[in-house]
Amino acid sequence: MSKKRKLGLSDLEVSPITFGGNVFGWTLDEKASFKILDAFIDADFNFIDTADIYSNWVPGNQGGESEIIIGKWLSSRGNRNDVIIATKLGGQMSETHKGLTAPYVKLAVEESLKRLKTDYIDLYQTHYDDEETPVAETMEALNELIKEGKVRYIGASNFKAARIAESNRFARENQLQPYTTLQPLYNLYDREGFEKNYLPLVRDEKLAVLNYYALASGFLSGKYQSADDLNKSPRGEGIKKYLNERGQRILTALSEVASNNDVPPSQIALAWLLSKPYITAPIASATNEKQLNDLINAVDVKLKDEEIILLDRASEY
Repeated sequence: MSKKRKLGLSDLEVSPITFGGNVFGWTLDEKASFKILDAFIDADFNFIDTADIYSNWVPGNQGGESEIIIGKWLSSRGNRNDVIIATKLGGQMSETHKGLTAPYVKLAVEESLKRLKTDYIDLYQTHYDDEETPVAETMEALNELIKEGKVRYIGASNFKAARIAESNRFARENQLQPYTTLQPLYNLYDREGFEKNYLPLVRDEKLAVLNYYALASGFLSGKYQSADDLNKSPRGEGIKKYLNERGQRILTALSEVASNNDVPPSQIALAWLLSKPYITAPIASATNEKQLNDLINAVDVKLKDEEIILLDRASEY
């Protein structure tokens, strides 16, 4: 049973795990995507995150594939009102389709709405900053979408903390809705950037944190113990940077806590995130039923204080 959490200062109630939609149209085809989405929703989870550019890195793809699959699924299941959909704009779709100017914000939302086969997006996030566009222009354009009922809330990902603070200050001074959520890189290994640069902002602004790479591209599942394991999945190459002394220390602690709780290491890595009061709903993906069950069951793992301390210490930077 998923225990819903309030999404920052919004009135949305979301499941404690966000399903990462970057796998749709990449490592999962339409049929397999539908199956995973059905199982996720059947388990009483309701939060799905995607982006317009997913999955344009796949040869032959142009972006929009993930939104199209989610849109077809929503319309075939008729469950739009039961699902919280988050998507993003601002990544480069093409030479002309990128950035955060007012005209592009207007265009990008229409294209996402069309692919998602819906007339509103619950959480619309700026994916990457566009430093050539003033925050005032972007915030006004996003708030126009809120006024039109096309978007309910807005969030930011991959922005410098100062730019989010500046955006929210402008919003408040002009009676506009500020950013409600932050989507940063954060997991048991990648702690330093977030804790040093964003945590004060998160507390000041009461932002909901939807951290990505919650399992460090799969490293924290424990299946990559050495360089020999890197060919185990398409994401293996991204794991190399974790295979060092600190990485090993983290895996050792994870494996100890996992065996104490009789669950896989991936569930412990997620339970550690969920034990942090500043994390709302980590983003994680699954490409099969077993991985999905690990995500779903992680919500019920309650770590003891001494286990959290052990993991905190092992992952000190």
